[in-house]
Amino acid sequence: MTTTLTPAEPVKVPSRRSADLLDGVRRWAGALVGAVVIFSALLLVKGADPIAALGDMVASIFTSASIEQIAIKATPLILAAMAVVLPARTGLANVGGEGQVIIGAVCAAGVGLAFDSMGPVALVAMLVAGAAGGALWAGIAAAMRLTVGVNEAVTTLLLNYVALDVMLYLIYEPWKDPNGSGQPATRPLAVAARLPLIGTTAVHMGLVIALVAAVLVWLVLRGTAFGFRLGVTGGNPEAARRAGLPVKRLLLTAMLLGGALAGLAGVMQLAGVEFKLRPGLTANIGYIAFLAAWLARHKPLPAVGGAVLLAVISIGGDSLQLDSGLPAATVNVLMGLVLLAVLGWASKGTGKRTDALR
Repeated sequence: MTTTLTPAEPVKVPSRRSADLLDGVRRWAGALVGAVVIFSALLLVKGADPIAALGDMVASIFTSASIEQIAIKATPLILAAMAVVLPARTGLANVGGEGQVIIGAVCAAGVGLAFDSMGPVALVAMLVAGAAGGALWAGIAAAMRLTVGVNEAVTTLLLNYVALDVMLYLIYEPWKDPNGSGQPATRPLAVAARLPLIGTTAVHMGLVIALVAAVLVWLVLRGTAFGFRLGVTGGNPEAARRAGLPVKRLLLTAMLLGGALAGLAGVMQLAGVEFKLRPGLTANIGYIAFLAAWLARHKPLPAVGGAVLLAVISIGGDSLQLDSGLPAATVNVLMGLVLLAVLGWASKGTGKRTDALR
C-alpha cells in the first residue's frame, strides 16, 4: 500500500504594508482613546458627568442636520489642509493658512460685490480672484524666505494678523454695508453669485471642489515628476541643488499653490456659508486645518480624514456647551488633546511605517 503525499498549502503571510497599516490604525485608535480618557478626567474636574457629556456629543453628531454641518465645516478645512501639505513636501512650514483664507475671501468679495449681478460668471471670477489672493499672500512669505532668508513659519504667522487688519479696515470703512444693521460687514452677495447646493441638502458644491483638489494634490505628489522633485527638495535641498533641480523655483511654486488652495477655502466660506465679509468670518479655519495636516503627517488623503475628524469634534462639541453647560473653549481642549495624542503616542515607534497610511 502506497501513500501519496500532497504538497502542503503555502502559508499566507500578510504583506508588510498590510501589517504596517493595521499597526497604524491600532495606534491611532489607542491615541484617540487616550485623548478621550484624559478629556473625561478634565470634565470631572469641571463638575460634569463625562459619560453623559460625551454621550450627548456623540448623539448630536448622528443627525441629518449635524452630518450636513460637518460636511460644510470640513470643506474649507480640507482645502486649507492641502495648503499646508504641499509646501511641507518641500520642507516649508506654512502657518499662514488663516491669513491666506482671509485674503482669499477678501479678494473674492471685492469681485463678487462688484459683479455679483452677473451670476455664475461672477462666481467663477470669485474663485479665480480668491485663489490668486491666497497665492499672493503666501508668495510674500516665500519671497522673504528666498531673498533675505526669513523663516517662512514666522512670516506666514505674522501675515495672518496683517490679513485680519486688512479685512477689518474694509468692513469698517469703504465696504461697510450702508443699509445694514450698523455692524461691520459688507452687503450680502446676490443669490446667483453663491455656491449652488448639492441636491436638497444644505451642503454646497464647495465640498466637491475640495475633494477634487485633495485628490489632485495626492496624484501630483505621488505620481508626477513635479511631485518627485518637491520630495527631493524637501528631503535634501543641497543634494537637489547639486542634481540640477531649480530648488528656489520649486519652493516658490509649492508656497504659491498652497496659498491658492487656502484662498479657495476663503471663497468656499464666503460664497457657501457667510455670503458677506464680517469679523469672525473664517472661524479659525487656517489654524484648525494646520492641525489636520499635522495629524495626517502631511499626507494628502489622510489630511482629508483629519479635516473631517476635527469638523466632527467642532460640530459635536457644540453640545458640550448647550447640553452640559461647559465653556465654548472646551472643544478646543479636546482638539488639542487629540493632536498631542496622535502626534505622540500614535507615531511612537512607527518610523517609516507611517508611509502605509499614505
